[in-house]
This record gives sequence, structure tokens and C-alpha cells, in this order.
Amino acid sequence: MVKATRQGQDHQHPGDEHHEAHPAQTGTAIEHTGRSEHVSHGQSAGHGDHSRHAGHGGHGGHDKHAGHDPEMFRQKFWLSLLLTLPIVVTSHMVMDWFGYTLDFPAMTWVGPVLGTFVFFYGGWPFLVGGVREARDRAPGMMLLISMAITVAYVASLATSSGAFDLDFWWELAALVTIMLLGHWQEMKAIGQAQGALAALAALLPDDAERITDDGVESVSVSELRVGDVVLVRSGARVPADGEIVEGVAELDESMITGESRPVSRAVGDRVVAGTVATDSAIRVRVDAVGEDTALAGIQRLVSEAQQSSGRAQVLADRFAAMLFYIATAAAVVTFLSWWAFGTLDESVVRTVTVLVIACPHALGLAIPLVIALSTAVAAKAGILVKDRLALERMRTVNAVLFDKTGTLTKGEHVVTGVAGDGIDENEVLRIAGAVEADSEHPLARAIVTAADQRDRAKASDFTSLTGRGVQATVDGARYAVGGPALLRELEATVPSVLRERAEEWSGRGAAVLYLLRVDGSTSVAAGAIALEDEVRPEGRQAVEQLRAAGVGKIVMITGDAEPVARAVAADLGFRDGVDEVFAEVLPADKDKAVSELQARGLTVAMVGDGVNDAPALARADVGIAIGAGTDVAIESAGVVLASSDPRGVTGVIRLSKASYRKMTQNLAWAAGYNVVAIPLAAGALAWAGISLSPAVGAVLMSASTIVVAANAQLLRRVRLTPDR
Repeated sequence: MVKATRQGQDHQHPGDEHHEAHPAQTGTAIEHTGRSEHVSHGQSAGHGDHSRHAGHGGHGGHDKHAGHDPEMFRQKFWLSLLLTLPIVVTSHMVMDWFGYTLDFPAMTWVGPVLGTFVFFYGGWPFLVGGVREARDRAPGMMLLISMAITVAYVASLATSSGAFDLDFWWELAALVTIMLLGHWQEMKAIGQAQGALAALAALLPDDAERITDDGVESVSVSELRVGDVVLVRSGARVPADGEIVEGVAELDESMITGESRPVSRAVGDRVVAGTVATDSAIRVRVDAVGEDTALAGIQRLVSEAQQSSGRAQVLADRFAAMLFYIATAAAVVTFLSWWAFGTLDESVVRTVTVLVIACPHALGLAIPLVIALSTAVAAKAGILVKDRLALERMRTVNAVLFDKTGTLTKGEHVVTGVAGDGIDENEVLRIAGAVEADSEHPLARAIVTAADQRDRAKASDFTSLTGRGVQATVDGARYAVGGPALLRELEATVPSVLRERAEEWSGRGAAVLYLLRVDGSTSVAAGAIALEDEVRPEGRQAVEQLRAAGVGKIVMITGDAEPVARAVAADLGFRDGVDEVFAEVLPADKDKAVSELQARGLTVAMVGDGVNDAPALARADVGIAIGAGTDVAIESAGVVLASSDPRGVTGVIRLSKASYRKMTQNLAWAAGYNVVAIPLAAGALAWAGISLSPAVGAVLMSASTIVVAANAQLLRRVRLTPDR
């Protein structure tokens, strides 16, 4: 279904003036460099602030400023474990369990002395975090842990002073040690996800070879300035964004695009810092350094995405706060109930166990780890998540709206049809390519490219007829190439066979140029050539993959005339009566098309690359910018595809569904675990002989954390790169 929603300006026949821009070219030109030019804007990127555990809001102050880094927890765990072993071995309760006896001088001091050290040394991060949460009136996991170990410590001191008949030091030490182990593994997992930023930073070389009047000098990358020319040897990384001024090389741009296949780059092409020249040396004129490079921009986007919070994170934070009040109330009720109907010793044990079991370690890790991992995995696949909410919404999208030019098509004309009268197609292209050889117009370049594949002839006496065409001498004869304007000026005769083919091509929106044989005042058309904006082969695959992913409606929007839009839609495999095309849409009205789809109850993802796509990207439920597009489009989007491959949209949907699935699974596990574990810790089944000690409660709590972390790690298996 094709909709001409509003007539665009100057939609003449694309061949009315020779080398007049085809309507498909009226949009923003795309230079496919695989870069993200938006990186020069926004906040400072540097190499990112890796000290924060992104999105880790549920942990009440989890940052390195509070001493929460994996190495610190590793050290505290191993020393606490070393001190816990003699406490456990000298415990009378443990001796009774395993039937052995130990007795040596001052053995009774092993528990109090080493236990006190473990409490303050190993438990200090939890105590500090708990105080911070209490001060900020934001109760959560750290406050629960600090309450549990404090109650255990006080009970242990009371036992040593004879107030209670409890052998509690070993349980306190085991509790702190297990907490440290769980926290170390949590920080390690998040650190691995945050390592995506460090990995990006590592892509930038430390030194560069700058070319001067005196030769080549080795300088630090930080010393490079815009305008410098650097030598990039074979196998070396490009030190800064810039333009190739000498040489041709195959560049590995996988760090930007997620595509492993090297891409050929020559003089005039832009290259990105961190990419690798795989086969030969090139010279590059630097035009962006430091925080303005594409690499720094990717780091910034990944960092911002990992630090952002979505709806699921807000839910987890609220649940953690609610759990604090539930656990506190349960602990009070447990203490009073066991004191009233049992013993004071038992009431203390049960209360400590409730507080330990209620620690929402798994809950605090459920969302942040999924956020960190999903954005890191996406970045490696060339998908940059700017807005967590946009990614969450992507799983509900049922209509994807593509801008045509530069997204589903290459934005470049190619020869799609050739016809001759008295000469064959190869001869038409051989001669036309020779005539156009000295022209710089995009249509001329397309003809020359096609002719080069068929042994292009040589031409002389080239003449440009501005706005009409070109002339040159080939094999001793005079030829001209142009559109209808040139036909009128030269009063050329067009044989019926060529006229019929031209009408057929024009009917589907192709630009038609004629090869004219000029003999004095007489001109006769010897051939005709059709040129069209080339549909990306991956565009067809993108449509098929989106359909397979459950997207019900694929929509294309363009300023081109209906015949052009209809032809492209057919090439892409659009379904009549299901998929739609908005044709002849003015740039300013693209966002109205989004609003129209939303008014029908559709959840819309808009995919575009141009300045005129920005309003539509902002209005859509999810805006997806093609990374080779413009700054404005990228700044308006919630997700950026670092390459120009539309198949990446399916990867975004897969990531959205997978990350949401992991979030809900982790939340369900963490919540369900507490629903079952708290009553069990309180002694609800003590009548049946089932009870938990604080140390066993700590083991179960840590096991819950490991389950959540392992489940989140399964995100690494999600395939985000385009299917081939």
C-alpha cells in the first residue's frame, strides 16, 4: 500500500535535466564510513568513569569511593577466611558435630579476638554502607547486612560474657566471610561488564607516527592535533579520526560496526580511531582527537546506558526498600515470639538468621548486572544503547518505520537497465562510460562504474553542457549523453524501441539517460540507460528478519514519487495490505507519519539517518539512528546502529527481549526466594525439626546471588549480529 501523503517539491521526472539529482538523492548524503559522528557533542567522554558500578542503585552507595571494588573484596575475603578457619575449628559446637576435641591455653579467646577482627575488618564495608543508607533514609541491602552482622556480633560478645549460652563466634565469622565472597563475585561480574569500556579504551594506541617536514616522529596520541598527518602502518591501529590523504588499505572496523569483514578505504575516505589497517600503510589527516573521536563517543554512550535506570530497576529499588521494612518487622516478631514461647538464646539465633536470609543481594544484582551486560554485549555487536527505556520498549514494537534513502537503499545510483538500437548493451555502456569519464556527477560515476566492468572505451574532446549533459569523441565519432533536456536541445530522434524501454523504466521511478550519436546537426539516440538508487541487499533481509521476529508491520517513508516508492517496496518484499509506504512526504512531515501510526495503537520504532529524520526519531516510541548518519539524528535517537546495516534492528529487538526476560527471571527468583526463606529462617517449620542457622542462611543467600549472576551471564549467548 502506497500513500502519497503530501506532494514534495520539484518532483520532476528524474531525467528531465541531465545529471539532475534523482529524488532519492534529495535527502542527506551518506558517506559510509562506519563512524558515529555525534561523539563530538555532549558531555566529556574521556575514557569513561569506570569507578561507578552502573545502574547499581539498589546497593546503596556501591562505588569505589566507598571501597567497593573487586580487589578490595577479594583481599578481605581471603584474610577473613583465613581467620574464620581457626574460629570454626575451635568451636565446641563444631567439635561436637564432628566428634573431635581440642584444648590448648587461651583457646577460649580465639573466637572473641579473631571474631572481633573479622567483624570490623571484613564487615566494615557493610557497616559503612548501612550507615549511609540510614543517613540517606534509603534502606536497602547494605543496611540489612549491617544489622545482621551487628546483631550477631553483639550476641557473640554477650555469649563470651556469659549472658547467653550460645556458641556464636564461628557463625558470625562465617557469615561475614560468605557475605564478602558473594559481594566479591558480584563486583567481579559487574566489573567484567564494565570492562567493555576498558576494552574500548585499549583499542586506542598509546603512540602515533606523525609526519613532519623532517620525516616521521613518534609522539603520544595525546599530543596529536587536528590537521596533523599520521602514518598508519600495516597491522597498526588508527590513532585518531581523520581522512586518508595517501594510500589504500583494508581496515578492520569491527570495533565500530560489529562486522568482522575488513572494508576497503582509499584517499578521501574517513577512518576512525581504533580501527586497524590490515594489509598496507596509509597516511591520515587528523580531524578529531581525544574526546571528539568516535571511540570516545562510543565509550560515553555505553557508560551512560550502563548508568541509566529503567522501569525494572525502579521496581527492584522499591522492592529492596520494602524488603528492609518486611525483614525488620519479621525479625522483631521472630525475636518476641521465640522469647515468649521459647528461649532467649533461640530468639537471638532466629532473629539473626531472618536478617541474614533477607539480605537482598540477589535482588540488588538482578537488574544492574543485566543492564551492564546487555549494553556491553550490544556495544561489541555495534549496537549502542543510549536510553534504557528505549531498549525496554523495543520488545513491544509492532511497527518499524524505515526512512528509505541511506537506510534501506544505499543513497547511490547504479545502472539497472541498458538498451541499444543497432548496438548491443555492452557497446552502449562502453561508449557512454567513455563519454562520462571526465564528469564528476553521481549519475556519471554510476555509468562509468558499470562501463569499467565491460572494458570502457577511451574518449577525447570532452565537453560539459551544464544542466543538459556531456559530449565527447569516441572511436572517431561524436557522442553525447543526457536526459530529456538534451534530447530537446539537439532535437534528437529516439527510436521506438528505446522510447518504450524508457517509459517502462520511468514508470518505476528510474532516471533515464540517452546515448546520442551526433553527426553535425543530426542526433539519433543509439542507446538508453536506467539508473536507480540501489536497494541494499541487507535491506531485504532486514524486512524478512523483522517479520520472523514478530513485527507485524514494516513501513517505509520517503520524499520520492509513488512509482519510486512502489518499486523499492516491491524489491524489499513488502506485503500488499499489510506493510505500508508513505510516499512524497515532506521532510518536516515525517514525524506526522509516526503520529498517524501511533494513533492506530501501534508501538513504532523509527529508523533513520538524516537531519530531517530527527523529529520522527524523537516522536517514535523507539528512535534508532544509523551510525553513519548525522549528529542530529543520532542525538535524537535512543539506540544507535554503529554501522549502516538495517538488519541491526532485529538485533535490538533480540537484545530487548532477552534482557527483559533476564530481568523478570532474576526479580522473580529474588522475590520468590525471600518469600520462602524468611518464614523458614523465622522458624516456621521448627516444629518439624527444620531450622536454619545464621551461617546456613548466609550460604543460601550467597547461593541465590550466584544463581542471579549466572542467569544474567546467559545474555552473552544472545546473537545480535546480522544473520547472513
